[in-house]
Amino acid sequence: MDEGKKEIVNEHENNQEKWYCIAIQLIFPFMIAGLGLVTAGLVLERVKELKVFKEITEIYILIPALLGLKGNLEMTLASRLSTHANIGTMDNRSELKILIIGNIILIQLQAIVIGFLAAIISVFISRIAQGQFNFHHALVLCSSSVSTASIASSVLCLIMITIIVLSHKTCINPDNIATPIAESLGDLITLVILSIIGSFIFKTINDYLWLPIVIIGCYILLIPVWAMICARNKYAKDALIEGWFPIIAAMLISSTGGLILDFAVQTFHGIAVFQPCMDGVGGSLGAVQASRLSTAFHKKGKPEELKNEEEKNNAESCPNPIKVFCSKSNASCTIRVLLFITIPGHLTFMFLIWQLAVDHIQFSALFILLYLIAALIQVAIILYIAQWLVPFAWKQGHDPDNTCIPYLTSIGDLLGIALLTCVFILLP
Repeated sequence: MDEGKKEIVNEHENNQEKWYCIAIQLIFPFMIAGLGLVTAGLVLERVKELKVFKEITEIYILIPALLGLKGNLEMTLASRLSTHANIGTMDNRSELKILIIGNIILIQLQAIVIGFLAAIISVFISRIAQGQFNFHHALVLCSSSVSTASIASSVLCLIMITIIVLSHKTCINPDNIATPIAESLGDLITLVILSIIGSFIFKTINDYLWLPIVIIGCYILLIPVWAMICARNKYAKDALIEGWFPIIAAMLISSTGGLILDFAVQTFHGIAVFQPCMDGVGGSLGAVQASRLSTAFHKKGKPEELKNEEEKNNAESCPNPIKVFCSKSNASCTIRVLLFITIPGHLTFMFLIWQLAVDHIQFSALFILLYLIAALIQVAIILYIAQWLVPFAWKQGHDPDNTCIPYLTSIGDLLGIALLTCVFILLP
């Protein structure tokens, strides 16, 4: 490495954020995210009593995939825009306009496609499990799924763009606050929209069979239009090409979690209220770490460019767990901060659930202990995966902003509901 490059790297290392700065910037959006997740859990506990949720139980398979859109789309968008904010793209107003328009349309396109795929998977799994195909149920699932995905993504996309632009102008690192805020609003908005649209279509489908068909047809016609616009936008075309496999893979992983949720809700009383919080916290913290790592790589160069041997070795193999969690590096320091806030965060969220939820399980010392152990295991696994996945994606020539967060949040969903189910199984 020549002297000029050494000076750049050294300057970057000297300007690394202190752990307390990271904690101060992160704690408020993290708690807001937790409040949103708690509220989403309370909403899920209520909406599961709606007729559409009782009659079409396969909607529970759909829920993790739709809730996962915040990780597949909005949190990926937040990471992508945070990188552009940190490397200076947002300082140019004309470039900012192109960036925003391209990403709004890209998010719509991805939401529509994933909404369709999630519904098709739910219908397919239901067909296998029940041995019969219900056309009306399939129409309700498909139209509700794609409408929810499109509307929720539009709302969240506009909120995320506003937050990132404002944080950039106020000199706050958007990597620390954007993804937790997406987490806080994503589950709640998606559940409310799904319950409203799903209930409406379910109630009216016998009299207005044409309505869900028209909804599905309109969204199908929009797909090629949005695709052509994205292909012409320099900030959206790369994500349009390389972003599909991660979000589709993530949707499949989340749908697997949906199978577990379907079983758990019908087996264990009171588990639904904890599901969004347990699933979401791990994904949110993993997204923060991935977003920060991605920004750090973007500041040093372009994909496939790793500046030193240590980075190359980390990208080629799974990192040493001791170094990941215990070293003096900035990334390891951030991981410890994220792990540290997990316990008080979950304790706060559990207290709120205890105060606000009705007709749920009684809290016991054993339940609290098992719940916190499960939460720590989930967060630690996700943070470890993030520490390996981001350098690996970079070395392969992929932009981590487009590829990593969907995997992390969907794995968080799967681990969260699986570990939470284990907690309830272990309770006497």
